[in-house]
Amino acid sequence: MPEAPGPDVPFPPMEAELVSELPEQGRWRYEPKWDGFRGVLENDGGELALWSRNGRPLLRYFPELREVGELLPPHSALDGEIVIARNGKLDFDAMQTRLHPAESRVRKLSAEIPATFVAFDLLLWKGKPVHEQPIEKRRAQLEKVANEIALSPVSEDVEQGREWLETLQAAGFDGVIAKKLGLPYLPGSRDGVVKVKPYKTADCVVAGVRFKAGGRKTIATLLLGLYADDGRLDYVGSAAVGAKRHDEIAALVLPLLDTKSDRHFSEPNRWGTGELEEQALKPRLVVEVRYDKLEKSRFRHGTKLVRFRPDKDPDQCTWREVRPPRRPNDLSVEQLLG
Repeated sequence: MPEAPGPDVPFPPMEAELVSELPEQGRWRYEPKWDGFRGVLENDGGELALWSRNGRPLLRYFPELREVGELLPPHSALDGEIVIARNGKLDFDAMQTRLHPAESRVRKLSAEIPATFVAFDLLLWKGKPVHEQPIEKRRAQLEKVANEIALSPVSEDVEQGREWLETLQAAGFDGVIAKKLGLPYLPGSRDGVVKVKPYKTADCVVAGVRFKAGGRKTIATLLLGLYADDGRLDYVGSAAVGAKRHDEIAALVLPLLDTKSDRHFSEPNRWGTGELEEQALKPRLVVEVRYDKLEKSRFRHGTKLVRFRPDKDPDQCTWREVRPPRRPNDLSVEQLLG
């Protein structure tokens, strides 16, 4: 098994700069931002390899993708995304379960929840340095040689990009990528590639608080919950309390401390400073928070407190806030790959 990408493969992969809006000025091409693991798939003279963005070999975790690699002639390489789709939606949680050390478990999961390699760039083909060509020529050649390889759709219409931002959220996509035309592949660079993420908001119950070290004087975070169908209040994440709003928030929150409750919240302290004291609240307050992504029933990154919602009852804060049903016109993964 190769220990590193072949010497002719441009590596590490290109990255994208996060921006607030899709660019319109100039010549750009838009494509959905797949939510999976970045992968460079190569056939290095007959030896197949699948590399993560940091050079970690991934083919042993996704052996079913060997069939895709075998479609490549020697000295060829693709840039793309490893994804798992279930019921028309990308499943990032399932992706993480695939990184298992036991080979028997890997084989079992590869059959039960197989992954797909979605290509969006051609780097090498039969030893030819396609990566030196501008993106539009690389894409044209990729479409010619793709054969049975799944390709990410692209468009030069910004309105299509905006439509993807609106319609692909329910299918688990992570936003939209814009790539500037006329540029060669620039390994490790963010030049000419931007991404727009549709930051989402959710209304959550304030289920508890976590105090800063030194007693119950200063609130560190609000602990957030959503109601399950059976009426259980599930912990979903936290939102930091800034110093400027602390007194205002404390005045609303502290009268609701529920000292009789033994409810605990299963979020470890990531900072290694010891567990901070926490306390459940009577579930009467609703807050709107901004978040990026949900992962394993938790907000993947820190959330931002937007506002309190006195106009909304706590029992209205259910998992539909973060797991909306697909609308009739929302695209599925299968429809997008067409």
